[in-house]
Amino acid sequence: MSLEILSVGPMLSVQDHGRHGRKRFGVPAAGAMDRPAMDLANALCGNPLSAAALEFTAIGGSFRAGRALRLAVTGGDCDIRIGERLLSAGQSHAVEAGEVVKIGALKGATWGYIAVCGGIAAPEVLGARATHLRFALGGVEGRALRAGDQLPLGDADETAPCLRPRDPASRPGPIAPERAIRVVLGPQDDYFSAEVLAKLETARFRISPQRDRMAMVLDGPTLPAMRGHDIVSDGIVSGAIQVPASGQPMVLMADAQTTGGYPKIATVISADLPRLAQLPTGADLRFEVVSRDEAEDILLAERARLREVLASLVPATGMMLSSGFLLSCNLAGSIVEPEAVMGRDLEPSKDMAQ
Repeated sequence: MSLEILSVGPMLSVQDHGRHGRKRFGVPAAGAMDRPAMDLANALCGNPLSAAALEFTAIGGSFRAGRALRLAVTGGDCDIRIGERLLSAGQSHAVEAGEVVKIGALKGATWGYIAVCGGIAAPEVLGARATHLRFALGGVEGRALRAGDQLPLGDADETAPCLRPRDPASRPGPIAPERAIRVVLGPQDDYFSAEVLAKLETARFRISPQRDRMAMVLDGPTLPAMRGHDIVSDGIVSGAIQVPASGQPMVLMADAQTTGGYPKIATVISADLPRLAQLPTGADLRFEVVSRDEAEDILLAERARLREVLASLVPATGMMLSSGFLLSCNLAGSIVEPEAVMGRDLEPSKDMAQ
């Protein structure tokens, strides 16, 4: 069975965790711009975190369910409707076969995610379903999705409950635009003077309209390289901050190329790159330099926090619970309030936490 696309926003694509281990062959990774938000969407639908979902910017679109399914929208708050029913982002919802889901504009975020139980079963290409738009690789014919597309769905447990986080949220952590974006200097920080390196940390930059899944150009003070703006092309990663001859820094994102010939003054740490991706155009930001060891500790702590959020999902209030789920609850243990069974006070079972 499939999910039919009736209308779309400006950039709707199939994404997953991306392609890894192939950059030496010139194949970029692609994948979600905000992986924690996509992981939450998949978990809410009972999918493996590696399942393919839909990524959109600005407006989601409208979709017709070809079968009964569970659907979740994450990344930011937005208007979600099934007929006259207004639904919340950040939790999964039951959708009957033939019903149309309309997903409106994102609020306070740039990238949104739509997961469906069973995942989007687009063909794997080089080990992933993720779409790289410039390379026309993966997803549906390597392109942005459009009205009329029929997306195949994977197998799913139709008896599983809809879920929500214990503490309601549309993504696993706040975007927090007031917090600095942390970076590790290099690998070509020696191309820049001490004065320019200090400016990187003390100045404020602004996200320009020149942004897409490949890179984000920053307005603000220029960062001239005393040793010039050309290097022998070398390997590059998402989060690298390249500085071309204009002096305007650009941060490479999920669809980044595999090599680059501009000096890289610093690299945004993995834990902060999804937050940076979610900042709106025109937002101001500042950088904070941390050591490599600090960046690794921050990433480990962030991964542990995400695991905790996903392990504490509870059944969404207002849904029918199956007899199998009720039997898994300790109903003989003095639970007397319906809200406890529906998830408001329910402690996750060992099975749910795995």
